[in-house]
Amino acid sequence: MAEGVGEALQTDYNTDHPFGPKRPAMHRMITFDEDRIRFTHRVVGIALDRDRVLLHRTDHMNFWALPGGRAELLEPSPETLVREMREEMGVDVKVDRLLWLAENFFEYGPRSHHEIGFYFLMHLPPDSPLRDQATFLGHEGDMPVYFEWHPLATLENVVLYPTFLRTGLKSIPTTIVHIIHTDSQEEGVQP
Repeated sequence: MAEGVGEALQTDYNTDHPFGPKRPAMHRMITFDEDRIRFTHRVVGIALDRDRVLLHRTDHMNFWALPGGRAELLEPSPETLVREMREEMGVDVKVDRLLWLAENFFEYGPRSHHEIGFYFLMHLPPDSPLRDQATFLGHEGDMPVYFEWHPLATLENVVLYPTFLRTGLKSIPTTIVHIIHTDSQEEGVQP
């Protein structure tokens, strides 16, 4: 074991954490490239409000997606979601329950992607003004992130990826569902 690593883990270890023992994140995203394939562990939040779902996109995306981000080493997935929403939207969300564990395969740009996604139901604070704004701007570092509430009834008309969400979000599962899903390049997932 590297010098000092065990001490840091011991010092930051918190057995009272609501999602189990807390270990310090190492600030290393769980993603790697192997030739033209990229693997990513992504944690996703599903915010539902008044028959709408919150989606986001950036300038380089020609499609909508659920908000979320890459997990860091030694970071529990609910903490990833809280961190990402704090960074991108400036709010502390409440992570509810895991809905889907998705193995997502798709083409994006010059790479094939293999993504493991944890899809959690999440709630914005009840008094958050973001619930009443149809659109709002967030940030990921220096990059603007565009958030928009979309009616669940019209999701089939939205360019939303992964595509299983276009129907899946209309019928939220009561138990955790494992999904193996592939979106082909013909379906439009490309910059």
